[in-house]
Amino acid sequence: MLRTEGDEMVRDETAGDDAARSPEFVQSLERGLAVIRAFDQEHRSLTLSDVARETGLSRASARRFLHTLVELGYVATDGREFTLRPAILDLGYAYLSSLTLPEIALPHLQELSQRVGESSSVAVLDGADIVYVARVATHRIMNAAIQVGTRFPAYATSMGRAVLAHAEPAVVDDYLAETTLAALTPRTVTAPDRLRAVLGQVREQGWALVDQELEEGLRSVAAPLRDGAGRVVAAVNVSAPVRRGSVPEILEHLLPPLLEAARAIEADVARMRGTI
Repeated sequence: MLRTEGDEMVRDETAGDDAARSPEFVQSLERGLAVIRAFDQEHRSLTLSDVARETGLSRASARRFLHTLVELGYVATDGREFTLRPAILDLGYAYLSSLTLPEIALPHLQELSQRVGESSSVAVLDGADIVYVARVATHRIMNAAIQVGTRFPAYATSMGRAVLAHAEPAVVDDYLAETTLAALTPRTVTAPDRLRAVLGQVREQGWALVDQELEEGLRSVAAPLRDGAGRVVAAVNVSAPVRRGSVPEILEHLLPPLLEAARAIEADVARMRGTI
């Protein structure tokens, strides 16, 4: 449906959506967040047309949201291109600062990384992805830089599998039904039945290993992290390049320290708060 917006004739971006949403849903907030999410590592600087295309908004709507974000200090512009400003980190920090887990885990990650000489991280499950909430990097071993806030498909990561393996069966069913298991490398598990079997094995053995399924040349082993009530709410991992050794060698050298770190994190969480 078309409507007039200022001196432009534009498509009504809310058409067809209202029936499926709560009457309390705020469309303008959704659009503003979509504009922020249009920026990422590959799109650090965007024009008005870029933002409109990435978000599906009209140019007039995109212009208003961008200039609102400029006035609020979240976005900068040179008159043609727009970029995020450091103040945008305040939005993510509000979430991270409310968590006990990253603060508790960080010293253990530092000790673990120093002990094994590899990068270590903690991540939580968010929809179809894992999101990194704490990380200690010894060196860069992936093409994509990993930092707090980085997201990867859960099915192809050791931390994602460590969490999914302990989820309720209905949660796993929904995940497999709604998630496209794309082949990120020739080794990626893409068959739902096979992934379900892998998750069962992870649940039984208490850890997950991903061998070059997220990126070729990279292996990762992860362990689940439980809160004070025994629920798996996150995972901790160690990543290593394949030149570190064979899979048995990786497990021999990395798995015991990883499991010790996971238990130490859980003990600190239980002692300090009881739940994450």
